Amino acid sequence: MENRFLFLRRHVMFTLCTLYQPPLNNTQNISIPEGISKFNNIHYLCSKFNPMEDNYQLITKTAAGLEDVLVREIKALGAKNVRPMHRAVICEGNKELMYRINYEVRTALKVLKPFKTFTAKNDDELYKKVQEINWCELLRTDQTFCIDAVTSGRFFTHSQYASLRMKDAIVDQFRDVYGIRPNINTLNPDLRISLHIREDKVTLLFDSSGESLHHRGYRKQVDKAPMNEVLAAGLIQLTGWKADCNFLDCMCGSGTLPIEAAMYAMKIPPGYYRKQWGFMKWDDYDAELWQRIRQEADEKICDFDYEIWASDRSPKAVAIAEGNINYAHLQHDIHLMKKDMHDLTPPEGGGIVIINPPYGDRLEEDDIDQLYEEIGHTLKHNFQGFQCWLITDDAVALRHVGLKPTAKIPVWNGPLECRFVRFDIFEGSLKDKKAREAEDNN
Repeated sequence: MENRFLFLRRHVMFTLCTLYQPPLNNTQNISIPEGISKFNNIHYLCSKFNPMEDNYQLITKTAAGLEDVLVREIKALGAKNVRPMHRAVICEGNKELMYRINYEVRTALKVLKPFKTFTAKNDDELYKKVQEINWCELLRTDQTFCIDAVTSGRFFTHSQYASLRMKDAIVDQFRDVYGIRPNINTLNPDLRISLHIREDKVTLLFDSSGESLHHRGYRKQVDKAPMNEVLAAGLIQLTGWKADCNFLDCMCGSGTLPIEAAMYAMKIPPGYYRKQWGFMKWDDYDAELWQRIRQEADEKICDFDYEIWASDRSPKAVAIAEGNINYAHLQHDIHLMKKDMHDLTPPEGGGIVIINPPYGDRLEEDDIDQLYEEIGHTLKHNFQGFQCWLITDDAVALRHVGLKPTAKIPVWNGPLECRFVRFDIFEGSLKDKKAREAEDNN
């Protein structure tokens, strides 16, 4: 298995650029006072920096509903003072941890490194405070940058306008000093800055990831409204699957869930197929450290002893999934087939099933209630011995599955608030199952 991935490792290119990155600060053992909400944790903790420390705060963003999964992943890397937040996790770390999160954490979307906090109640104050920073030490005139802004509260109601004012402050400083300015590049900038404003609390952060980490690099084609790779990885971990039984996706679409399942089971790092990260353009980029981190993670790649099946009734979806699976070099590890789930005979031994039926933008069914009713009927009669999970934003259609859920987990699929619902499929009635369990316990 490992030999199949060696050629990718040889072709990873590292781009060295000159971008000064100042050391950030340690917030170890800082307690958050009462009255500071979880939405303001970032500003409060980042304002407590000690610039002489090598360690600093890292903010890792994720999808809503996956915060606890992200906490477990980051703790597994040895991070200290890990705190869940809304769509994010904050922890104490250093350059090595920042690199590891970018390469090894499956539910991370962005890894941000704070460098400045202040208060501002209007766009003029924001402009003035941004101009007080010496941007000529952080950026050159021949480099590019962009600003990703997130604002909330009564003072800044338009994130785009806040981003524009910050941009003006930066380029005006360069014009005053050099007569020329660095340009904006929203796709692949030399420096990506995150502007976070809640009420009058402003936090500026450097984006170490660059392009969002859900862009793994293996998905070359997608079907309509594909599932985000980070969400797929998070759902797999929310099931509690430990790669210790079979895994099935009966409505696989572009193949994201089975590919993420195979990567999880075989310990293939989520950054394995990716070639570029934002920190590679920073002046303090350590290529030797990065190579060591990648090598240590890649050496853990292993085989998987169970089955991973992916199926879809759409010929187009299966063709797209096949291309993505082949590009990931997982065609020998994922059994892909064109088949309606109602006609599927699952492998023996039970396992985990995750179903992502049409909803939201993917809704093309004439009778969605009938589709969910058929899903429930198929699960009950064909998937005995399996733990089945279904994600949907349609609570009404979900009732037509006709099975009693044993768990409901709220998650967000982009803008859609969904439920990730578990059904335990067993032979006979629930009463018979409880009677068998009571006999086993005696």
